[in-house]
Amino acid sequence: MLRKFKQSTGFTTIELVMVIVILGILSVTIAPTFFDNAVFQTRGFSDQLLATLRYAQKSAIAQHRLVCVDLTATTVTLSISGNTTCNLALNLPDRADNTLTAPSGITINPATAFNFDALGRASSAVTISISGISHAIIVEAETGYVHQ
Repeated sequence: MLRKFKQSTGFTTIELVMVIVILGILSVTIAPTFFDNAVFQTRGFSDQLLATLRYAQKSAIAQHRLVCVDLTATTVTLSISGNTTCNLALNLPDRADNTLTAPSGITINPATAFNFDALGRASSAVTISISGISHAIIVEAETGYVHQ
């Protein structure tokens, strides 16, 4: 009588050990990049700064007034003209104040001040760099166009 042998359908010990070794190597090399959120914070702040500058320009046009932008190493502050000087706070849409603060470890360069006139034009051309980001935010003088 011939016996039929049943084929094994499971994994061998060697295959299981190799899978565990490969997963261990991947977890050691790739996992730290998922838990380091500095890149995400930097990119997020860059996007917030770009949106804030665009908001300042659009507010100057909509209200037909001078909007001042004050950049320091870690903050961006917006104000709008009362009569001749920028002495009124221009609150940002997503907060109750007029200041955007960079997360720790992120800096803005250069620390400068400029304004948008009633037609949305910037008082001077500005190239803003943020630590950790390779591209700069550019404000065109003649049109006030804010872009990366």
